[in-house]
Order: sequence, then structure tokens, then C-alpha cells
Amino acid sequence: MNLEKNFYLVVIPAYNEEASIEEVVRKSVKYADVCVVDDGSKDKTPQILESLKKEFSDKLFIIRHPKNTHIPKAIQDGMKFALSKGYQYVVTMDAGMSHDPENLHMFMEYPHCDLLIGKREKTEGVPLYRKLISYLGSKLMNYCISSGKLDLLGPKIQDCTSGYRRYSKFAYERIANAKLESVAFDFHLEALALTYKNGGSVREIGISYKFSNSSFNKKVLKLALAFAWKLLKKKWT
Repeated sequence: MNLEKNFYLVVIPAYNEEASIEEVVRKSVKYADVCVVDDGSKDKTPQILESLKKEFSDKLFIIRHPKNTHIPKAIQDGMKFALSKGYQYVVTMDAGMSHDPENLHMFMEYPHCDLLIGKREKTEGVPLYRKLISYLGSKLMNYCISSGKLDLLGPKIQDCTSGYRRYSKFAYERIANAKLESVAFDFHLEALALTYKNGGSVREIGISYKFSNSSFNKKVLKLALAFAWKLLKKKWT
């Protein structure tokens, strides 16, 4: 595990996460520097973060959005901060404890690749319909980013929608500077496409995952399908 300064930055987008943000930050700063992008929270999240900042002044960085901008802009701003400070890797994770911060060491110990996706192997409370949607979504995404129209399997990534990830500087610099089309959780699909289509290496590592209804709804599904449709149209034109 490389613990050199400016090597790993954990980027955590947060919107109204007063119930969990302190636990996430405390468990994460044990492993790496942390940047929380407070995406216009209206609850006590800002106050909790300011209190934690006093305790972890050299490990915790806070970006405050006056208005909610959603996942893509929040993570992108975290990546821009990482780029300005010269971090070699960015790890993205959820603020609501769906992702276990104690799994961070696995991302830090894994050999170099441009995108390391946390494949959800040990799950808690994930309904069958959600597993099916993730499975079908990954099949579709693999085809969308495959090398040709007849390549149905693509790179065979098993969990294309997981947001617990490690990006190399090669990958996150391109995402930080991109004009993103995604508007919500479809960001994870776009970030994967940007990395893979630019020749980046993609790997997966098994993680634990705790399901939360707040992270998925019909709108999120529609947005993901809409983005996949855009990729399909580009592939077939």
C-alpha cells in the first residue's frame, strides 16, 4: 500500500447525508486524504463537515456547492481538485455507507490499472429486480463500448454501474476535463466509456455493498438507459 502524500484522494459526493457523513469521513481518513463535495446540502451536513475539518485539517478537504448539481458535477469537481494537487489516484465512493470505507485498502493495494471497479459480490438487502437491472445494464454497456458491431460481449465487465472505483491520473484527468453528458448516476457509465474508449485498462475487484433505496429510482434508470442509447447510436453510425 503506497501512502505517499498526494498519492490517493477519496472523492465523496454528498447531498443531505447528515446521518452518515461523519462515519464515512472518519473511516476513510484512516487510509487516504478525503475530499467531500458537499453538493448543496440543506441539512446539517455542512456543519458536520466543518467540525470534522477542524479535527482532520491536513487530511480532509471540502468543496461546497451552493446548489445541488448532482453526481457528475460533484465528482468532476473532486477530480479537478485532485488534478490541481497532483494525486496519482482518485477513489470515488458513496456518502451513505452503501460502500464500506474499510474496503479502501483493497483499492490501494491493487496493482496499477486505469479504472478499478468495485464489483458488488457481498451484498446486503439488494432486491432481485435491482440485481437483474444491474446485470442487464452491464451486458448492454459492454456491447456499447465493444470494438465492433458484431462484438456482443465487449470487455466482459461484470459490474458497469458500481460507483466504488479507483481511477488513475490518466483516467480521471480525462474525466475532469470532459464536457460530460451524464446528469445523475449515468455518470458511472460515461466515466467507464471515457476511460475504455481512450485506451485505459479496466479491472474489477470484489467488494461488499449495502443497498439503499435513496441511490436508485425510476428516474435514475431512465437516465442510464438514455445514456446507453446515445452510445448505441454512436456505435451504429
